[in-house]
Amino acid sequence: MIKRMLAVGMTAAAALGALGVPAIALADAYPSRPITLVVPFPPGGPTDALSRRLAGGVGQAIGQTVVVENRPGAGGNIGAEYVAHAKPDGYTLLFGTSGPLAINGSLYKDQRYDPQKSFAPVIRVGHLPNILVVNPKVPATNVQELIALAKSRPDALTYASSGNGASSHLAGVMFNQMAGTKLLHVPYKGTGPALNDLLGGQVDMSFTDIMTALPHIKAGKLRAIGLASADRSAALPDLPTIAEQGLKDYDVSVFFGITAPAGTPPDVVARLNEAFAKALDDPAVKETLTNQGIVAATDRTPAGLQAFIDEQVPKWRDVVRAGNVSIN
Repeated sequence: MIKRMLAVGMTAAAALGALGVPAIALADAYPSRPITLVVPFPPGGPTDALSRRLAGGVGQAIGQTVVVENRPGAGGNIGAEYVAHAKPDGYTLLFGTSGPLAINGSLYKDQRYDPQKSFAPVIRVGHLPNILVVNPKVPATNVQELIALAKSRPDALTYASSGNGASSHLAGVMFNQMAGTKLLHVPYKGTGPALNDLLGGQVDMSFTDIMTALPHIKAGKLRAIGLASADRSAALPDLPTIAEQGLKDYDVSVFFGITAPAGTPPDVVARLNEAFAKALDDPAVKETLTNQGIVAATDRTPAGLQAFIDEQVPKWRDVVRAGNVSIN
């Protein structure tokens, strides 16, 4: 009886194949089980908060539960590597940022994935503008005044970052390269400690995210010098960008994008793109983006994210090499 049932099943499958029905049509329609969204950073941060807000909306749009799983470490590399080597079936996704998707390959010698080849891009979420702020004791009110001051005092002015290789570190490296200055880097273990010392006057400046700095700017405890992004921010519309003030094309915004393992079927990627786009259009998600200072992406196609990653990787490779920055 079992042999007969198998024979019937094989005959039916062969008949469907003869009619031109692909084998995948015999399987359950995607998605048939929960999807895992890997966040390569610890719980509680802005990336984690946004991913959890998105997960609910994507789950509703696609008809399955989306589970957020934190896999932190090595600047995002541990989580990214996990997704890069996962089965390309659309059930394991990465909530990536500039680090794992563009910068880390130039910083870490043992990175075991290629951000340009190991992933199937799904959608670009947006970017978080950084801002150059100084302690009020620093006698500079704009970029040109700061450059003149730094050149008159080489290796004397300090800038705080959240750690070696972070965007707040590389922002200063790029600034030095473009302005011909010698700002001295002071790394901290996180944005909080860096900000505390900046407010206390132990360091002179920092390239931090705009929403972290904004309350202190409004309170007069920090002075905003310029936006470290391509465009002005709605949060401080009268503040010009660093690029507007003479450093052409200066942009160190942190971007966010969703990727799947390379080889994920195009129809699955298209389904995911549609679900994430729908979630990003939800008013609650838009409010979260605004509250975190994240500017929503205008090009939300998979091809748009791939093109952006392909542009960012060599950009940061040049910055890292010129600044002789490395993390073992």
